[in-house]
Amino acid sequence: MPRVDPKNSTRYWWDRHLGGLSLMHADFTTHDYPQHTHDALVVAITEQGGSVVKSRGALQDADPSTLFVFNPEEPHGGWMGRSARWRYRSLYLTRRALDRLGAELGIDVIPYFTRNTFVDRDLIGAFLAMHLALERGSDVFAERELLVGAFGTLFRRHGSGRNRVEPPPRDRVLLSKAVERMRAAYDTDLRLEDLAAAVGLTTFQLIGLFKRTVGLTPHAYLTQLRLAVACRHLRRSPVLAEVAAAVGFYDQSALNKHFKRCYGITPLQFARAAAA
Repeated sequence: MPRVDPKNSTRYWWDRHLGGLSLMHADFTTHDYPQHTHDALVVAITEQGGSVVKSRGALQDADPSTLFVFNPEEPHGGWMGRSARWRYRSLYLTRRALDRLGAELGIDVIPYFTRNTFVDRDLIGAFLAMHLALERGSDVFAERELLVGAFGTLFRRHGSGRNRVEPPPRDRVLLSKAVERMRAAYDTDLRLEDLAAAVGLTTFQLIGLFKRTVGLTPHAYLTQLRLAVACRHLRRSPVLAEVAAAVGFYDQSALNKHFKRCYGITPLQFARAAAA
């Protein structure tokens, strides 16, 4: 077990959707991890400061430019080194979670990682965005999209290559089927994996299909669809909680956030202008 100063802050929780996925958000000013292992694939990203990590007999610096990945049962340890603070986020996927993730990616074997550190700015950003979304826990569709997308990219770019993650097919017929499904179920608790299954794709293939054909992720496309319908509702009623529920947003706050970000005005401003 790590020796942690009482002033340090850690938060550890289980994801409610993918069985076997747990997450941690730590803010250390002093700590010392002895060599240890996890019965899980470990991915860690540093937000501030850093530490020294020992794995495979070598010392490596953990800082915001580095993504750390440890295979299940792979020994590793670490300490603060010269840094006065280490704030980081980590994810732990048990073998059960890895098997389920592999099915969503369309692969039979999870790749082995022959290195522990990767300098990959885009991928670090993807894991940070996914971790933050899972921490908020307010949008199941977006969480799943970010999770599958981040791990799919990690396996494709840096895995051992023993089992290739196939790209999505170039087929607008499949896109049309997916959009039709979205239009029929935008006001429900639509899940990414259900949408993918409805058109015969893995979730990772579905994400790739949308990016290649319309330039948006499935979640971004679904959000635009919901906002368009919300505008029609707002022309008739300014009751935001009712509109949010009618178009499938988690709550009124989610409607406000997406509406303002995409249109530059709030839903209430839109409703008042429409009434005038």
